[in-house]
Amino acid sequence: MSFTPAPSRWSDVWLVTASRGLSSCGDFLAASTLTLALQSAGAGGLAVSGLLLAATLPLVVLAPLTGRLADRVDSRLLLVVAGLAQTGICLTLAYAGSPALVIVLVALLAVGLAVTQPVLAALVPAMVRPVDLPRASALHQSAGTLGALAGPALAGLLVGGFGTRVPLLIGGVGYLGLVAAGLLIRTRRGGRGRAEPAVAGGTTAPAGWRLRRDPLLLATVVSVAGVVGTVGSINVVEVFFVRETLHSSTTVYGLVTGAWTLGVLAGGWIFARFVARIRRDGSLARTGLVLLGGCCLMVLLSAAVPSAPLIVPIWLVGGILNGGNNVLGTVLLARRVPEVARGRAFAVYGGAVQGAAMVGYLVGGLLLELAEPRPLVALAGVAGLLAVGALAVPLNRVARSERPEPAPTPEPVPAGAGLATR
Repeated sequence: MSFTPAPSRWSDVWLVTASRGLSSCGDFLAASTLTLALQSAGAGGLAVSGLLLAATLPLVVLAPLTGRLADRVDSRLLLVVAGLAQTGICLTLAYAGSPALVIVLVALLAVGLAVTQPVLAALVPAMVRPVDLPRASALHQSAGTLGALAGPALAGLLVGGFGTRVPLLIGGVGYLGLVAAGLLIRTRRGGRGRAEPAVAGGTTAPAGWRLRRDPLLLATVVSVAGVVGTVGSINVVEVFFVRETLHSSTTVYGLVTGAWTLGVLAGGWIFARFVARIRRDGSLARTGLVLLGGCCLMVLLSAAVPSAPLIVPIWLVGGILNGGNNVLGTVLLARRVPEVARGRAFAVYGGAVQGAAMVGYLVGGLLLELAEPRPLVALAGVAGLLAVGALAVPLNRVARSERPEPAPTPEPVPAGAGLATR
């Protein structure tokens, strides 16, 4: 494990935070707008799942490529080019009339996300000292959460008042935050600024890093992906459950969706303090799986509510647990993966989770053709809990085999390693 020993660059962390928030808002504003447009037009679950698949498939298929890009190409170049491309695509979406064209543009928008996600995720650990990583991770997650919170809420309000074009135009502007971040952030990775930090004893050399060579990290990725895949149908079913079963407006749908993301925001900060006390990586992995089990339990409880507003407190608790799992996962990856391979690691992790989510989207769309939304919400919660129970056995076995490790300490590294600036 290797971190930069230099003082933390909080100005860069805040720039990443702002850009992540703006781009995340654009992502969720566009996705929620198009989802509401399909549902309001009478489209079924397969149409919604098709849209979600188009928004997810590039993140899965391109993960090996975009991870290597994040490690080998100048992060500034990637952020600027991807940000400009996503802005143009979202603006084009606002005027697209053909459903086929909309699907293609949504997929292209996701290609940009597949590039920027590992770039930003790998930049954060390079900006701060090990002791500051939980706080920096919470800030980074908070930005994405605030964007995810604002996006659906804005979509619900704007679609009801102005139709789909205005929110898509606003979403396009949000991607310019990535361009600004690429130009202003001093910390850079990849390209000429690529550094080769020293590797901690026992850690795989950067050039030879592979997920399969780290049993604990592999078990963690499989566990998270497995749970997401089984409970993921809720993402398709939710809009029909809230809008049709509970007879709620688009505004209420936006507020219900926002409750979970608000919980993720709070959970990131709550668990940022807690995670610093966990010295063993195995304990981090096991705690994360327990939190995912809590998320699934909240999904199960929501199936019993008689009205949409009652989902809000349940979704809030689920989001808090989700936020905690996100912070634990980020810290675990940063601890166990060499700095120069973190872009690839975050891309692989994200690709596995998104691939599992795609399975959930497809299953949710198919099941909606056969059953009502309420029992499907309950089924998603039960399936998630069963997955947690099944995956806990191999994860615990691997975690117990881990040797206790001392608290991380900075190692001697070449000057500027991990903090290449221009």
